[in-house]
Amino acid sequence: MQKLTIVFLLLLLQYASSCVTNNKQNMKEQQIQKELITIDSLLRSADFAYSMAKTLDAACYIGVNQNPPDFLAPGEDTAMVVKSVKEEKIAINMAGMYALDCGVDLLCEQTQETPVVWLNKIVNKKADTNAVLLLNRFANATWKAGQPFRGLNRINRPNFTGANFLSPEETQKDYDQIMAASSMLLGSMQAAGKSPKSEQMQQLRSLLQDTAYALKMAKFLDSSYYVNQQQPVPAFLSSTDDTATISKMLKEQKIATSIAGFYALECGLNYLVTTKHMLPSAILQSIINNSISKEDKLLFSRFANATWKAGQPFRGLNRITRNTFTPFFFLTEPVIEKDMVQIKAAAKKLLASL
Repeated sequence: MQKLTIVFLLLLLQYASSCVTNNKQNMKEQQIQKELITIDSLLRSADFAYSMAKTLDAACYIGVNQNPPDFLAPGEDTAMVVKSVKEEKIAINMAGMYALDCGVDLLCEQTQETPVVWLNKIVNKKADTNAVLLLNRFANATWKAGQPFRGLNRINRPNFTGANFLSPEETQKDYDQIMAASSMLLGSMQAAGKSPKSEQMQQLRSLLQDTAYALKMAKFLDSSYYVNQQQPVPAFLSSTDDTATISKMLKEQKIATSIAGFYALECGLNYLVTTKHMLPSAILQSIINNSISKEDKLLFSRFANATWKAGQPFRGLNRITRNTFTPFFFLTEPVIEKDMVQIKAAAKKLLASL
């Protein structure tokens, strides 16, 4: 009888412990969802975008021990700038390429394999589920980075949301772009398939900095989008687009230029929440107090590089020819640290809003 009582008490304790554990897990899940919903609402706020852009712009100057100037000079609030229609069309359609570039760079680092190996895996649908998830998050980040350049009102659209809230159809659109970019890039790099990783990265660098290749890739990704949607493929450029211009609000262009770090942070957060089931606020705090792991730090740095790249052709296609427009593989520690300054500044502001 005494043994039965002891067994019953042990089972009762085990049950109680299980209930406590389940309750804690449920509470954590609720908190994760609450924070993700808050972040989602901030993503679509024009006021928050303006405030975040000002914060990140100031962080650039503070990071090099300079006093930050006013975010907008007198008159810039209503000023307009003239942009090339052709270059904007290229920029819009290059997001998948820059997502692929940074995502593959990270996968190569994790597996010690080469870009061509990973491009083959992607094209032949041999990439594992985690790689697909990672590449989708990069695609979401680079797409987001381009939207305010096209018009700040675009961040109010339903699909401008945390990747975990996207429909399967929207998620597939992102991966379709990754697949298409992989197909074309693999064709351009296939001959280097047996070369060392460093030589393959050097070839990738040459392609990234080639404006003619950017036009070819953009045309291919644009046509691939319509093919995947089973729609007729229109001409990439009309007879007048080659020399046409469009007026944009200078204020919105400045916001778009400065806010890239926030989209990098948000998509990196979303990936870690999905894969590690961590609270967004806990990840943000680890970034701020420098307790973040080296692995996760490099993850955020690559997201920052991807969103920065996505914005460059919107500012002028010639910007992709600069030495700093390169695979992450070639970036120096000081340049990587500049990206982390942006991530940390965005993390501080975002955490304060949670």
